[in-house]
Amino acid sequence: PVTPVEGIITYHDPCYLGRHNKIYTPPREIIGKVPGLRNEEMHRHKERGFCCGAGGARMWMEERIGKRINNERVDEALSLNPDIVSTACPFCLVMLTDSVNGKKNEGAAKESIQVVDVAQLLLDSVKTPVPRT
Repeated sequence: PVTPVEGIITYHDPCYLGRHNKIYTPPREIIGKVPGLRNEEMHRHKERGFCCGAGGARMWMEERIGKRINNERVDEALSLNPDIVSTACPFCLVMLTDSVNGKKNEGAAKESIQVVDVAQLLLDSVKTPVPRT
């Protein structure tokens, strides 16, 4: 990686990648190699991670009572005031993005916050910077 991606990032551990396959370190290693990022862990992470709400086809359910799981997880992320929320699962990406967008609409999240796949972060960081003229 040569191009800095500035900001505070927090990483959401996908259930299947993490708790099922025990893969916790590689995504964090990628984040650690991207210049300009500072990783802040949510209080529930790695083995103690919390679901995004997509598992068990809950992605398509409407909650009748209580708080949506994705909103609970995004509230945990937002408590760190990140610039980027990252994950490594397309379903988590959808659920987290949905909640962040809702929070933006309510004024509960800054407009600049992004939800990004770790692979996209890596791609953004290996692009050659365009020289300023």
